[in-house]
Amino acid sequence: MFDFDGVIANSEPLHFDAFRGVLADEQVRLSERDYYDRYLGFDDFGVFRTLAIERGRSWDEDKIVSLVARKFARMEALERDRSILFPGAADAIRRAAAEVPIAIASGALRPEILRVLEREHLLDAFTAIVAAGDTPESKPAPDPYLKAVALLAAAGAAPLSASDCVAIEDSRWGLESARAAGLRTVAVAQTYDARELPDVDLVIPTLAALDVSALRRLATF
Repeated sequence: MFDFDGVIANSEPLHFDAFRGVLADEQVRLSERDYYDRYLGFDDFGVFRTLAIERGRSWDEDKIVSLVARKFARMEALERDRSILFPGAADAIRRAAAEVPIAIASGALRPEILRVLEREHLLDAFTAIVAAGDTPESKPAPDPYLKAVALLAAAGAAPLSASDCVAIEDSRWGLESARAAGLRTVAVAQTYDARELPDVDLVIPTLAALDVSALRRLATF
């Protein structure tokens, strides 16, 4: 089970730029350090809701929806006409999908995920996709991974439990979510240094280094 932003797509710098632009229009400053240290683990709604509380903004839910829509439009413009996948990510996904059913458990908006996967001809590789808004709580709560396990179990012929699954993540929030759901964890040190991603079963430097046989050994440990 793959996270999306920071694992498959090298999109976190774009998310930061999009958030920063929308917030600047609202006279709210967002530094790169704050984004990566404090807000990366939230979905878009969570970022704006948290910032509203922390920065003393009286943004109601309609305003939050508007901000998310504006940020979505900025992301679409930033991604246009180029691949944002990490080098080797497409091959890693295809290798994994040829061996086992795979899923996405992400806090990204579903249209953002689908836009990238369709452009890269990877959508058919995934048996299930869990995106922002698909669960009552987002990461670091376990809900996204529990939902992904349930979807893969429903799609398969054999029983499946969380302990049969491996989460591939790039952030402490995602790893916390996966561990709470009962999955094995692989940290991809593409967004954060490996030293910032503790308590994992395996660390790999990039998604291109993914070894499906190693994942099998983790899931049967």
